[in-house]
Amino acid sequence: MRTISKSLGMALCIIVLFSGCTVIEKQDTIATERLLAAAGFKMQFADTAEQTDQLKNAAQRTLVPKRLRDKVYYIYADALACQCLYVGSEQAYQRYQQLALKKQIANGKVMAAERYEDSGISWDAWEDW
Repeated sequence: MRTISKSLGMALCIIVLFSGCTVIEKQDTIATERLLAAAGFKMQFADTAEQTDQLKNAAQRTLVPKRLRDKVYYIYADALACQCLYVGSEQAYQRYQQLALKKQIANGKVMAAERYEDSGISWDAWEDW
């Protein structure tokens, strides 16, 4: 009986761990797709069976450069969440990089602020500001 309880407990822990990872991954995907849209990438849904197959076979959730008629485009495929493809020009890609860097810096500042929030300073002594 004790072995069964341990096994069930471990299985439950694994399920909780993976479900937490899924939530974080989904949030990251949504954030990335919002940045792509803000940078000027165009979202295109897979409307045909052929497009769906191509979408599933593409590198998932990563920016891939593709050359078409002497121009470079960047493709981001998401067959899991939106069943769509984001397509952007070189300018959209550069803008995405800038936005991603700004977001990373902002996230770092928030984390630093949270880390030092309880830094031992008595803010009551600074009321006048």
